[in-house]
Amino acid sequence: MKYTTRKRAILLLSDGTIFHGKSIGINGKTFGEVCFNTGMTGYQEIFTDPSYFGQLMVATNAHIGNYGVNDKEVESSSIKIAGLVCKNFSFSYSRVDSSGSLEDYFIKQNLICISDVDTRALVSYIREHGAMNAVICTDETPVNELKELLSKVPDMKGLELASKVSTLEPYYYGDEKSTYKIAALDLGIKENILRNFAKRDCYIKVFPYNSSYRELAAFNPDGFFLSNGPGDPDPLDSAIQVAKEILQNNKPLFGICLGHQVIALANGVSTFKMFNGHRGINHPVQNIITGKGEITSQNHGFAVNKEELINHPDLEITHLHLNDGTVAGMKMKNKNCFSVQYHPEASPGPHDSSYLFDQFIENMKTV
Repeated sequence: MKYTTRKRAILLLSDGTIFHGKSIGINGKTFGEVCFNTGMTGYQEIFTDPSYFGQLMVATNAHIGNYGVNDKEVESSSIKIAGLVCKNFSFSYSRVDSSGSLEDYFIKQNLICISDVDTRALVSYIREHGAMNAVICTDETPVNELKELLSKVPDMKGLELASKVSTLEPYYYGDEKSTYKIAALDLGIKENILRNFAKRDCYIKVFPYNSSYRELAAFNPDGFFLSNGPGDPDPLDSAIQVAKEILQNNKPLFGICLGHQVIALANGVSTFKMFNGHRGINHPVQNIITGKGEITSQNHGFAVNKEELINHPDLEITHLHLNDGTVAGMKMKNKNCFSVQYHPEASPGPHDSSYLFDQFIENMKTV
């Protein structure tokens, strides 16, 4: 294999800490909130997940790119992370059904990446000091200039990002002859959620993030779905209003991740920005109703206020995160509505929580 000299690159955190590495070859700089994912596989699904929009992804797996990319393993039409930080970047790859290299994939979409970083030290630092804004620089811009630019990047708290990833026009997914119809509000929806609905005999119409309840209801759906997505849920006034009207009309409602948080806000329960958030495919959750444990896929930096939820007369906690006790799921006592903070569509797995899609189908049957 030919030896190639690569340019030096840095990751500068907003508190002034610098981690050194090498560029994979794309010149420039990119800004965002630095976070880490503990998944050992599924990097392409992570990179294309709209919930990661505006974030610099730190991969804790030591090898990234070793199995290339596959056109079918995407959660949206393009890469959504703002940049990648990794230890070992594989320019060569090996897998029977790969459609290309990760390097070419990044070049095609102009994604800036820094490799050869001590990611164990970086993740330990983030765990101790919390998620913060950062910049990846591969073009030798002076540090003082980078600090000035970084100081102008808005914090994730209070930042509305659903509008950056939502569809601009409504579209359909699945077989129009299906038994059930679902109106989905796209706050950054993952394609595997749509796949899971479609394979359960559902026809879905996906609406832009700022659509009204009247527009969704005109589809005459059997149920409503509020999707995952990036950013702070608090600024999503339109989506919160839609959730309120769905509940007022007592229609079946299911929410995942950001959609879960929007349902909480529609009920007057606040959300908060987490110190680090949960991102990975190995998070333990307990189903309070059944007593069973679930290994789950998670990706969120905000959560629902547990104390307010416990004291709410119409809401009930259904799932808890076993690592820190945060709310992982809830349901309404007086409405046909439930939601979870994690991802039952898990792509890649685990698939412990896929029963939640079946639960939503059952809820639509009762209407």
